[in-house]
This record gives sequence, C-alpha cells and structure tokens, in this order.
Amino acid sequence: MTKAWKTKYGPRRVRRDPPTLDEAIFAAQGLTDDPQQQVEIAASLMGVPPESVKTEIMKSGYNRARPTRLISSGAARRTVVVEHRVGRRPARMS
Repeated sequence: MTKAWKTKYGPRRVRRDPPTLDEAIFAAQGLTDDPQQQVEIAASLMGVPPESVKTEIMKSGYNRARPTRLISSGAARRTVVVEHRVGRRPARMS
C-alpha cells in the first residue's frame, strides 16, 4: 500500500501498513467495553472480516465483573523534573 508522487527532488513514497491484530484489539478495547463493538472496530481498522477478529477478542479474557477503568480518588501525585543548566562562562583573557 504505497502511494508515490513526484517532487522536484524525485519520487516520494509513504508506506502505510494496517495495524496488527494486537494493536487493533488494544485500540478497540480502549474505545468501548462492549465485545461486539470491539470486534467491529478492530475489523474495520485492519480491513478484514469481523469473524477473523472475533475469536481473538473473545480469547482476550473479557470479564464484565472486572473493572475496566480506575478513577483515582484523592490527590494525584505530580511528577516534577528539574534540569540544571550550566550558563555560559566568559572566556578568560590571559
């Protein structure tokens, strides 16, 4: 799946690869909790029929009793990054 076009520097191409099965399932699980909708989303991302994705989604261990999102209560910890920059030192005149 490459598309080429001409520029003044010569032909240019961009390679476009569909997502792998694991990537498509991960994206679909992030969008919805319903397994049937996950199958449809993953299949449309990959461009394959839903039947080929359905078995893998069902194997992924969907459990309705397990919480899928965790909302933190209380104050969230913040990460602070401190960088020390060395200033320019004037050159010594000897």
